[in-house]
Amino acid sequence: MVDHDDDDCERMTPSRRAVLGAAGALFAWSFVPKFAYAAAGARDPRFLLVILRGALDGLSAVPPIGDPDYAGLREGIALAKDGSEAALPLDGFFYLHPAMPNLARLYRQGQATIVHAAATGYRERSHFDGQDVLESGQPGAGRTESGWLNRLIANLPAGEGISRKGVLGVGVVPPLVVRGDAPVLGWAPPRMARAGGDLTMRLADLYGQRDPGLARALAQAIETEGLAQRRGMAGEQKGGGGPDTAEGMRRIAEGAAALVGADDGPRIAALAFEGWDTHANEGGAKGRLANLLGGLDGAFAAFEQGLGPVWKDTVVMVATEFGRTAAVNGTTGTDHGTGTVAFLVGGGVKGGRVVADWPGLKPEQLYQNRDLKPTTDIRAIAKGVVSELFGLSGPVLAEKVFPETGDLKPVQGLVV
Repeated sequence: MVDHDDDDCERMTPSRRAVLGAAGALFAWSFVPKFAYAAAGARDPRFLLVILRGALDGLSAVPPIGDPDYAGLREGIALAKDGSEAALPLDGFFYLHPAMPNLARLYRQGQATIVHAAATGYRERSHFDGQDVLESGQPGAGRTESGWLNRLIANLPAGEGISRKGVLGVGVVPPLVVRGDAPVLGWAPPRMARAGGDLTMRLADLYGQRDPGLARALAQAIETEGLAQRRGMAGEQKGGGGPDTAEGMRRIAEGAAALVGADDGPRIAALAFEGWDTHANEGGAKGRLANLLGGLDGAFAAFEQGLGPVWKDTVVMVATEFGRTAAVNGTTGTDHGTGTVAFLVGGGVKGGRVVADWPGLKPEQLYQNRDLKPTTDIRAIAKGVVSELFGLSGPVLAEKVFPETGDLKPVQGLVV
């Protein structure tokens, strides 16, 4: 794997192989600390994981226009480096979809890194199983009911501030990646009127007498609700779209940023944006995928603004279950594939780079002669980020957070 930044642009050639080229919904579970390890430094970091459900087309989000085989594979949706709808330049080989000018700005400012030809260890093409592997952090699907972010929290030192604040799961149902023994806070954009304080008090009294587990969950939910109210997020929802629209992505990002950015809020969160399964009419510079990428770009702006002074210590990681086919199908879309892209964004990112060991796009270079071949494991990226942000050791990451990954070393140097 090679790091390639803007300074190397003039030396880039297309043949170069290694390129860097409740009342939303509120939930809580009890916490029993299991292990203690040294915490990271004195800074107060934030980590947000954004999951793009449906499999992002990495070859359109970050087109390798410098690869001579790119345009021929993408007939009807290929992006160009020139013209009125030109892709945004990154390093002279890789470009960025024109719907993402905010990400391009962050890249130029050294606050965004793009990882290309990336995937988990999963090599089939089932959305359900692919998302399970991505969120569980396990080598295969169906092997756990806990997620790797929850296990990360559970393996921080007992009583340490980050572990006591728990992990935030955004959505009516918390994503698998946050579920487990460590405390989980839940928040969803409100859509209904709240239960009154009297009812809440009676429920707390009932649970306290009958079910200690539910009592703890309700207490945690009330705490999260109070935090949301203090951050001005508790009003009844007026309009707005779902998590597959630009407006919906922005609202979700604003809510997550407000909670994670609070002094008394959680430091780690996960949220999901939907709709990335582009089998038909995907579009090129404009169209369905462009609209989704524009929504994600707006979410980056919402994170930056909402996190304010803590943005400097924040890493937002964006990942998807797998990529899409290298070639366009008969309906001007792309089918389920393998390799794709991941994004790291934030003031805590050592950015301005595309990280990739580029495999090429010739038929014999594709995975199973159809997909972008993955050469970087997303788990190695995640390991590198959380090890530097939170001080977890390699053995803990390999045995507890991402089991059976002792031979998968964390990628270093991703965090400032």
